[in-house]
Amino acid sequence: MTVIVSCGEPAGIGPEVAAKAWDLLRRPMLWIGDPRHLPPGTPVAEVSGPEEAAEVARRALPVLARDFGPPVSPGRPNPAHAQGVIDAISEGVDLVRAGRASALCTAPISKAALVSGAGFGYPGHTEFLAHLGGDVDVVMMLACEGLRVVPATIHVALADVPRLLTADRLERVLRITWDSLRHDWGLPEPRIAVAGLNPHAGEDGLMGTEEATLIGPVLDRLRAEGMTLAGPLPADTMFHEEARAGYDAAVCMYHDQALIPIKTLDFARGVNVTAGLPFVRTSPDHGTAFGIAGQGRADPRSMIAALDLADRLAGQRGTPWRQ
Repeated sequence: MTVIVSCGEPAGIGPEVAAKAWDLLRRPMLWIGDPRHLPPGTPVAEVSGPEEAAEVARRALPVLARDFGPPVSPGRPNPAHAQGVIDAISEGVDLVRAGRASALCTAPISKAALVSGAGFGYPGHTEFLAHLGGDVDVVMMLACEGLRVVPATIHVALADVPRLLTADRLERVLRITWDSLRHDWGLPEPRIAVAGLNPHAGEDGLMGTEEATLIGPVLDRLRAEGMTLAGPLPADTMFHEEARAGYDAAVCMYHDQALIPIKTLDFARGVNVTAGLPFVRTSPDHGTAFGIAGQGRADPRSMIAALDLADRLAGQRGTPWRQ
């Protein structure tokens, strides 16, 4: 089936990487947005729905055309486009949930532009999609060849992590990650490595106690249910090649602890997956890149990887596993 691609921020590189990815793949995908925002010369076929995408995808980019009003100025987000960007995401979710498309792949958004232009009330894509999915619990998983990582806390100040890292939060993150590895990734007995919060995983309490008082007890409780969990482990020894061979995903305690390893390992092909949704959603693991927008320099490899993974996960899942 067809993968929906929401346009993302029109003044960023989203339209360019979508057009480049289509040109290299030439397979069913449906871009939702204003076709005037695509790179000049992009072959476009305006369609009325995902069902028509397969017929035209070999010769042109299938587009569900929406009028965003003012023209785009690359690198300069226009608040007037904000509602159109939000609506493209919502419409994409509706099409996937209705069974008319297999998955949603979202291009990068500018949260500041959405807030200033439309009063966007969510920290980012992940939280908005959780709302559209029925206010479900979700986690952000980053994936590339050879590594999957999940941060237990995401876009928060490092000083706030110890307060936000509760036993309930960590347990929910681990359960969602476990379910996703089984149902989305086809791993019947997932192995999850869990990082400590502090250097050396606390060094027996010399560098912090959260490993003994919070993380360890959660892991013991879930191990008693049959989950295969290693940790809490020192984060600085979790990501070399030999260590990565011993687990299927790593759950980390904060944003950079998870994202630095994956971006170091494969910066150009990382994919953001929202685990826990009642539909498949992927996204390239990069931002709007306003500094190179409109210059034809954007690298489409992460978008291609996101489209490939959307196809793979949708095929593995078959039908939604979380209602």
